Amino acid sequence: MQDILFKTPDAVFSYHVAGICVRDGKVLLQKPINDTAYAFPGGHVTFGETNEETLVREFREETGAEIRVGELKWVAEIFFPWGDKPCHQICLYYMVELAADSEPIRGTEANLEFFWVPVSELGKIEVYPTNAPELMKKLDEGVQHFVYKET
Repeated sequence: MQDILFKTPDAVFSYHVAGICVRDGKVLLQKPINDTAYAFPGGHVTFGETNEETLVREFREETGAEIRVGELKWVAEIFFPWGDKPCHQICLYYMVELAADSEPIRGTEANLEFFWVPVSELGKIEVYPTNAPELMKKLDEGVQHFVYKET
């Protein structure tokens, strides 16, 4: 199957899902090795795959962990450069929790590292989406929609 990722000569469209995994006041974030920016774990949805199936697959592939997917929390329209082309990404963020018998988080993808970052420290690091510190305070306020345009 193929990811829902369309590339044309002029632009890119990406359908992405990510997981918000909070434990003991810390949130799980990923960061490419040799990069400074953190993001929420997830990946591109594959044709025919549900958002839940994507998150379960991505967490298993990237961290070795088994998860349970909870409620939708954030709906994001994200615009950023993808190389030399503009990218329009739709990203849906869901609450996820580690299964009780899950293996510890480990980076199985060669290019990613995973970190448990205190929620209170999110404003002190480079994290995407950049409004994550504010959004994390609203997790109990229903689904939040936002638009992010990288300049």
